[in-house]
Amino acid sequence: MIQSVNDFKQPFFIGIAGTGMSAIAQYLQGRGKQVSGSDRFFKEGEYNEIKEKLEAEGIRCFLQNGDGITGETDLVVVSTAVEDTVAEVQKAKALHIPIIKRSELLSVIADSKKTIAVGGTSGKSTTSAMLFDILEYAGMQPSIISGAGLVSIIKEGRIGNAKAGAGEWLVIEADESDGSIVQYKPEIGLLLNVDKDHKEINVLMEVFETFKKNSRKFVVNQSHELAKQLSQDKQYDFSLHQGQGAGYIASDFKQEGLTISFRINNTDFNLNVVGRHNMENAVAAAAIANQLGVELAVAAAALKSYEGIYRRHQVLGNKQGVWVIDDYAHNPVKCAAAIEACQPIAPKVIAWFQPHGYGPTKFLRNDFVAEIANVLRPEDEIWMSEIFYAGGTAVKDISANDLINDLKALHKPAFFVENRDDLLPALRSHFTSDCVLLLMGARDPSLEQFAKKLWADL
Repeated sequence: MIQSVNDFKQPFFIGIAGTGMSAIAQYLQGRGKQVSGSDRFFKEGEYNEIKEKLEAEGIRCFLQNGDGITGETDLVVVSTAVEDTVAEVQKAKALHIPIIKRSELLSVIADSKKTIAVGGTSGKSTTSAMLFDILEYAGMQPSIISGAGLVSIIKEGRIGNAKAGAGEWLVIEADESDGSIVQYKPEIGLLLNVDKDHKEINVLMEVFETFKKNSRKFVVNQSHELAKQLSQDKQYDFSLHQGQGAGYIASDFKQEGLTISFRINNTDFNLNVVGRHNMENAVAAAAIANQLGVELAVAAAALKSYEGIYRRHQVLGNKQGVWVIDDYAHNPVKCAAAIEACQPIAPKVIAWFQPHGYGPTKFLRNDFVAEIANVLRPEDEIWMSEIFYAGGTAVKDISANDLINDLKALHKPAFFVENRDDLLPALRSHFTSDCVLLLMGARDPSLEQFAKKLWADL
């Protein structure tokens, strides 16, 4: 039974190229462990960027054939996607090597540091990145284990989703979608929002209630109706509205093009990002940092040079008046927020979305339609391609075209292009000399290359 990070020295990760797995692997390597791992995407003689970056940090990478697991391996880490029938799991069992899930290992790591766990259905990666940047700027040498790559770390030639600092504080994302959030007992728990995503609201509230009970200090968003119900002490909380008693209040929001400005408790903030949701993320990060002793003015200085995270309103550029922006938005509230954040940039936003998973799309169908319909201006458009299928036994009883037809019934300019490779030719006659093409989607590892190719071909 693994109870401490001191209980193992040579962990092996099955599925190490995954975002969550690679982050923990890099963190442990940075903490002096001898990390190795395999992935089904690693192929003999075939270049893999993730593999190259892991190996550059001293992590040994293997094909997923069992060769990497030896008698020296003292822990095997698996994600929820790795089944017991996988040959490497069978080998680990035959060698009597302890096997632990990624979320369980992250909980063990969290117990070894002063941990800030960032929870909520939206904004976890961005808020974690902002908080990490503030603490690093303040000289606190924090660590981070994130669900997305920070541009500031990517520029160091790394994957960007983890860093092992010498300081006492660790920032992690606490995921509610798989229920792992209830395993953490952080020094500070942060709840950004509660929106229908993977689970119904009542289930989510139970999960976040447990998250609160497990947190030594709990900070919530007072401007979110559900989140504020779990407040521990309003003086720790943050809000976008006056009169709620929160200790940190953001106000005077303005967006000009690709930048936003606002004030937190009369301190001016200016960031090179877009959208009110990013003001919300920033006030959350600044509130936590301030409670660790970082002045708001220092937080503002840090965020002035905040470079963002991977595929979160990532601006690819502008050609012939068309801005191309790539975003990870994938639930109804996130998609609406992503579209709204692009509207001050240009008079017309053409939003394209690739839903992922037939079950989640069916579960959220009415919410997607309502949120997107509500945010579209008369001149904006919504386009979709077919639902991303990751394999398995999913019942394909819904199509993205069903959502498009629902939107058309509400008299919204909605269009379906089944194969996304046919998207750009279909879009060309819809472009203007001043518009935004917003690409949205998650889980599909080829989305990055799709966005880059579309930008190159524009």
